Amino acid sequence: MQWSEHPGNQNSRRLFLKQMSAAGALALTAASTEAVASSQPPAQASDSPQASTRAQRMAWWHLAKFGMFIHWGLYSVIGQHEWAMEVEGIPIPQYELLAKQFKPKPNAARDWARLAKAAGQKYMVMTTKHHEGFCHWDTKLTDYCSPKQGPGRDLVREFVDAARAEGLRVGFYYSLMDWHHPDGATCKTDLAARKRFVDYTHGLIRELMTNYGKIDVLWYDVDWPLTAAEWESERMNKMVFELQPEIIVNDRNGLEGDFGTPEQEIRAAKTGRAWESCMTLNDSWGFNRGDDSWKTPKVIVSNLAECARGGGNYLLNIGPKPDGSIPEESVTVLETVGKWLATNGKAIHPPRQLALHSPAILARPHPGSRDPYVLPARSSRRHRRPQSQSQIRPPAQDR
Repeated sequence: MQWSEHPGNQNSRRLFLKQMSAAGALALTAASTEAVASSQPPAQASDSPQASTRAQRMAWWHLAKFGMFIHWGLYSVIGQHEWAMEVEGIPIPQYELLAKQFKPKPNAARDWARLAKAAGQKYMVMTTKHHEGFCHWDTKLTDYCSPKQGPGRDLVREFVDAARAEGLRVGFYYSLMDWHHPDGATCKTDLAARKRFVDYTHGLIRELMTNYGKIDVLWYDVDWPLTAAEWESERMNKMVFELQPEIIVNDRNGLEGDFGTPEQEIRAAKTGRAWESCMTLNDSWGFNRGDDSWKTPKVIVSNLAECARGGGNYLLNIGPKPDGSIPEESVTVLETVGKWLATNGKAIHPPRQLALHSPAILARPHPGSRDPYVLPARSSRRHRRPQSQSQIRPPAQDR
């Protein structure tokens, strides 16, 4: 089985690897399957060890309401979209060349943090490793990282320092899926590859949780191709909380986590569960020079108000250029939103005593909605995967 490197071909690396995995799955013996099942912990229950501390850990988050998401990586050099490697079928050796071309200006994150503060955002979540597999920190586990490639320095450190300088909470996005690692797809059916890749993944997360002081949010993404048991997600979260007792984690490593993550839509959680809608400012997560579908400040304020009214948070994305500078359109929109919040912020941020008891209001029904837990959104499309490439259809859980 082969795929063409031509962007227009309907066969993607994801499809190719899925076909390989499906074929390999037929070769697994019943004994091996039973051994894996018995060796992995079960999925996390609602009464997880972290549940007892959740209200205390999330008190600041319920007050914050508004955060900044940052998608930045080698895909920014291409300037098309963050799924370019996959959608366009770029071979790994060719894509790796971008790592030497990626040379952002020093401390670009300072401008991000200043803009976030001016916009009224209270926390920031940066992509430490997206699906492309490139690590933005000084990892000891791979040379495919910013200090050993074009940037020549630890970009996560710059981000952390910049956010703290502006008094903002620090969050790390981490993609479990990895298109670059040799075991990233074969781990589904090859038990030896799985052990190597899971150990690698846990090791990277351990570094992130160890080397940067107090971290406030861990934002997992895309658990393809493994289940929570195969990722050893309970052990993963146990390690995270041992290293960062006050952290909050989302629900994208196969476990329930502390909060849900509706994407490109505003959907309140049922039964009082915390939730955060993540959205793009245009139609792309990563920098896309051809995407001019910018949301207006009015739309952003409306979405933020809808999230706040439903008891949720709003995580709004920027996609910096390869040098780290922020597209002017993003700056204009966020500064305008910030001016509105400077005058009307009390309409968004609840009193502290109410936020501390927020689970009671999280599932507040929206009047007139057929589904009382769905709030009307200005955008209901998912864009972590480019929608213009409709022929590419990864598993539904892939973002």
